[in-house]
Amino acid sequence: MASHPNIDDVPRPGDSYVQSFARGLGVIRSFSASAPRQTLSEVAAASGLTRAGARRILLTLQTLGYVESDGKLFSLTPRILDLGFAYLSSMPIWNLAEPVMQSLVDKVHESCSAAVLEGDDILYVLRVHTQKIMSISLGVGSRLPAYCTSMGRVLLAGLGDDALAAQLARMPLDARTRRTVTDRAQLHKLVVQTRAQGWCLVDQELEEGLISMAAPVLNRAGRVVAALNVSGQANRTSAKVMRDTMLPALLEAAAAVSRSVAVAGR
Repeated sequence: MASHPNIDDVPRPGDSYVQSFARGLGVIRSFSASAPRQTLSEVAAASGLTRAGARRILLTLQTLGYVESDGKLFSLTPRILDLGFAYLSSMPIWNLAEPVMQSLVDKVHESCSAAVLEGDDILYVLRVHTQKIMSISLGVGSRLPAYCTSMGRVLLAGLGDDALAAQLARMPLDARTRRTVTDRAQLHKLVVQTRAQGWCLVDQELEEGLISMAAPVLNRAGRVVAALNVSGQANRTSAKVMRDTMLPALLEAAAAVSRSVAVAGR
């Protein structure tokens, strides 16, 4: 998973920047699947704070019910989900998208996901499962690198030329498999191709055996605001078969969600 920048390294908009609030978010973001329970020192190191500063924030979050402690280790509580659900509930698009995605899953018999671009990553906002096909456990709120995922390339394709060039120039490109495209010029060409054709297929670049195909969700102005994908196993369905048999249904589903977004005025 991609790491988050240190809060203190993020550009600040002058006097309107509330540093204590930003540091509190940094403490929350220090917890992850690989670090679900941490000592005070670990939280301080991960969030770039002093022990005293991290302790004040952790105790505040504990008082508010977002963090719990056994006296040594701190962890997030389920109440932290309120923060994520506030976003989901404020975006009726996802309530509208879910039945469309479920219908797509019923047609193609593969899992379907929706994601948005968040920095150099895609952020999962909705998933409709058929069966587990990845070694990575994914759910709402999960992140994956944009450069080697079908939804990521669709979302990158929605950027303007200058923004795309800047993002591709700065993001790290690690070889996740022997097929991962790590050459920036070639990646740029693939994203431009995705923009032109209106969909993307990624064949085992994120994980061996995983094929994923994505299409954009557009708002009323025609801007890419999200992406939908279907994922399959290479040992069961080849990339060509997946494209030939599932792409029309995927494009139809993405168009249906786009119409809902337009009606909702997003």
